[in-house]
Amino acid sequence: MSFAPNPRRRPIVPMLGLYPMELSRNLKVDSVSRLDPAPPRAIDVSGTVADAVEEMRTQNVGCLLITERGRVVGIFTERDLLTRVLASGRSLEASVRAVMTESPITVAPKDSVRTAVKRMQKGGYRHLPVVDESGRPVGMLSARRVVHYLVEHFPGLVFNLPPEPDRYPESPEGA
Repeated sequence: MSFAPNPRRRPIVPMLGLYPMELSRNLKVDSVSRLDPAPPRAIDVSGTVADAVEEMRTQNVGCLLITERGRVVGIFTERDLLTRVLASGRSLEASVRAVMTESPITVAPKDSVRTAVKRMQKGGYRHLPVVDESGRPVGMLSARRVVHYLVEHFPGLVFNLPPEPDRYPESPEGA
């Protein structure tokens, strides 16, 4: 019996939780609400950049929804602070309306996870507002929540990865 690999033989797939086919199906079937979006953090559109930064700091979040009469009209992120305020030399007393991203891409709680992932990927977004039918914020979906969802599907693979996969010990361990 030879231990040489046979190129015509299919590789053995180890048990790693759910298989990729099930992940593909779950991405289509599971809704955004399954990802347990974070509670929405918002300020009114009449606020200043300083108000937004203070709210982000006290709530320990990387973005805020900007609302007008309870409906989402924009989003203000750490990226917006860096590129539209600090880099351009604007005052922190400037209106948040002037530096927010208007009409952000959103998802509904019943949208599929796949829809959310595609929107995040296409726009390069790390956060997506979750809004109801009338445009009122009900949550905030982060890339971190999506990654945790994916990790649930491959726990054996993810949790058994060595911290530095390309590094090998210089000498054998043990007795």
